Amino acid sequence: MGQSTKKNLLIAAAYALVLITGMLLGPKFEKENSDLKNGAFLPFGMSSRHDKMGQLMQIIQNNYVDSVNLDTLQHKAIEGIIKQLDPHTIYLSPAEVRMLSEDLEGNFNGIGIEYYILNDTVLVTAVNNNGPAYEAGVLPGDQILKINNKSIAGTHVTGKMVVEQIRGPRGTSMMLSLKRGPQMKQVKVVRNKITISSIDAAYLLNKGTGYIKISRFGDQTDEDFLAALERLQNQGMKNLVLDLRQNGGGYLSSATALASQFLKEKSLIVYTQGLHEPRTDYFSTGKGQFEKGQLVVLIDENSASASEIIAGAVQDLDRGIIIGRRSFGKGLVQQQFNFGDGSALNLTIARYYTPSGRSIQKPYQNGAEAYYQEVAQRLKNGELSSDGNISDTLFNKQHTYLTRSGKVVYGGGGIMPDIYIPIDTSGLTNYYTSVSRKGIVNEFVFRHLINFNAKPSQPEVFLQNFTISKSQYDELVKLAAARNITSNGQQIQLSKKAIENDAKALLVRYYFGDEAFYKLLNNNDQAIARSLEVFK
Repeated sequence: MGQSTKKNLLIAAAYALVLITGMLLGPKFEKENSDLKNGAFLPFGMSSRHDKMGQLMQIIQNNYVDSVNLDTLQHKAIEGIIKQLDPHTIYLSPAEVRMLSEDLEGNFNGIGIEYYILNDTVLVTAVNNNGPAYEAGVLPGDQILKINNKSIAGTHVTGKMVVEQIRGPRGTSMMLSLKRGPQMKQVKVVRNKITISSIDAAYLLNKGTGYIKISRFGDQTDEDFLAALERLQNQGMKNLVLDLRQNGGGYLSSATALASQFLKEKSLIVYTQGLHEPRTDYFSTGKGQFEKGQLVVLIDENSASASEIIAGAVQDLDRGIIIGRRSFGKGLVQQQFNFGDGSALNLTIARYYTPSGRSIQKPYQNGAEAYYQEVAQRLKNGELSSDGNISDTLFNKQHTYLTRSGKVVYGGGGIMPDIYIPIDTSGLTNYYTSVSRKGIVNEFVFRHLINFNAKPSQPEVFLQNFTISKSQYDELVKLAAARNITSNGQQIQLSKKAIENDAKALLVRYYFGDEAFYKLLNNNDQAIARSLEVFK
């Protein structure tokens, strides 16, 4: 295997208590697939092999009573075979190959907008300054009804459909049909390169403590991190909180490069090994910019793969403290094999192991559905609201491993943090769960609370003065009822504070951006508070 592996994990964040983050930051179906990033792709095709599958397709084509789509049959056959393997071996269509590659690489050709699908209508929520849409005059609050005269409004519109139509070759143009208030407007937008940082936020929590939030491990993650790190160090940062919560992974090379920023030269970060793949060790380079400062890494049940590589190395080498909840448990490595039509097979070729030798891959023998639903089971069995003792019983105690200082750790089931932080369940009733899952808060905020023509002057003043009035909350309850969400008055009132916080966070992100959004969330974050205590 080459020195870099491209990954992209599909994680179903299936429990409701993390929906606030999923709602606000985008869908939390974290995706991770990988290929040999610096090595050659290995193209192959079924038609080049005279095996039973190829013969079967030929027989059907030449003899079947009706006309059939052989491509569809082949895809179904491939998917049937893949189901017998692990959950991370997946077949990707040409469009999925392209989109996932663009997302991880952090750049693509588009128009530079953020949007939310509200009641089957694409609502522009943000426009990148100096991007193509900005230059064409697209504004937040615009509703996109058509793209190139093709309607994208209706019950079947999806984010994938929108992305496929908005992205395209650089320099090509598209016509947007917009609804701005009562007015209809047509705008021509020319696609251009759009670059997205994998750093969501970077700021000082206090005079000497920095905070950096990373959403994925893409092409530019190490460079983006270094830029943020140097800026915070220039402001006096001595200690660092690295937030990898909700980070589903990305490139292995980006994960090892980031780990090198914290570790001394020639420290083993991770190694990979499989039946047909000899052991490959990945060591730190010794050029780290944060080898000595105090370090805390935050993880949760949706931190996976590349995130777990970082957490595992930091824990095994006693470089820092891991705080949060048990990670997802994805310890498999994929390589991408391309078919001739642009589709691809992401095949698991190896497992990865932390420096102490443990594999953190959780069991998948019961099938993909049970595998991904395991995260939801942690909510049902009480693990997420416990002190972590429940999850501790899930590890195989017959195989123990030692960190550099001699602390006992276990393999399987993800990374168990050094300090366990349960989720805050106050106000999180069944009513809140239903309202969150169906996007009622989002719809209410965008329809009734956001002023698209003006924004508050300062986030601090806005946060101090913002409340949802009784009449506004009654409107939200009516909206939920119209979507068949009802409950008793007690649950509705118990959920009011949590719903108000969600609405406030959405508004802050819309008006002031991601950094202000994370500052708001982190003000009452138990993991952040515990990190500051550790540094003291």
